[in-house]
Amino acid sequence: MDTIHVLLIEDDPMVREVNRQFIERIEGFKLVGYAGNGIEGLEKVKDLKPDLVFMDIFMPEQDGMVTLGKIREEHLVVDVIAVTAANDMPTIQRILHLGVYDYIMKPFTFERIEQTLKNYQAYKIKMKDMQDLTQHDLDHLMQQRLPELQTSPVASQKIEIEELPKGFNRATLDKVLAYIEESKKAVSAEDVANYIGTARVTARRYLDFLEKQSKLKVDIQYGNVGRPIHRYYI
Repeated sequence: MDTIHVLLIEDDPMVREVNRQFIERIEGFKLVGYAGNGIEGLEKVKDLKPDLVFMDIFMPEQDGMVTLGKIREEHLVVDVIAVTAANDMPTIQRILHLGVYDYIMKPFTFERIEQTLKNYQAYKIKMKDMQDLTQHDLDHLMQQRLPELQTSPVASQKIEIEELPKGFNRATLDKVLAYIEESKKAVSAEDVANYIGTARVTARRYLDFLEKQSKLKVDIQYGNVGRPIHRYYI
C-alpha cells in the first residue's frame, strides 16, 4: 500500500501539534509539511504535491475558504479535509460545495480522525484498482467515503423514528444522536447546544423527545444550589 502524504494548514501551533500526533499514529500516513495560513499552504500544495490536506477555515492572511476555492480554481489534484471550529450552516454548505472529503468540527477526538483517515485510505486503494467503471463500481466507491458512524447502533436507532413532532428537524436529531454516540459519556443540554449550535432549550427539547422514545436514558444530578442537571446517554 502506498503511503499517503499529508499537508497540515493550521495557524494554531497547539492544534497543529495535536493533528500531527494523531496522523502519525495511523499506519500508512506521512506528514510532508506544515503551513500557518492559506497563502503559505497554497504554495506548499503546489511544491509538495500532497495526497491530502488537513486545513482549518479560520486563519490569518488567507482563510481556508479562499484557499480551498483557489485549490479548485487551479485544478490542483489534492483531497481536502476541513478540520475547523466553524459550525454554522452557511459556512458548512460553502465548504461542502467546494468538494472536501470530510468536515471535522473542533474539538475532535483521535477516534474521529482515525475513522476519517481509514475511510480515506480504503477509498484511495479502491480508486487505484479501478479503470472503466460500472454504476455498481461507482456506487461501491462512493460508499467508501461514508463514515462508519452510518452503520453504528445510533444509525439504526434513528431510522426507527419515522414521524417527528412539529418543529423538529431530522438532520438536527441525527446530529444530536451522533454527538452522544461519539462522546461515549452522559452529556447535558448545554453540551449538545454548544455542539450543534442551537439554544439550550432547543437541545433540551430534542433530548427529552429521544428519552421519551427510549433512545436515550437520563441521569438527574442534584446539587446544593440551583436546578438539577439532566445528563443524557445511550
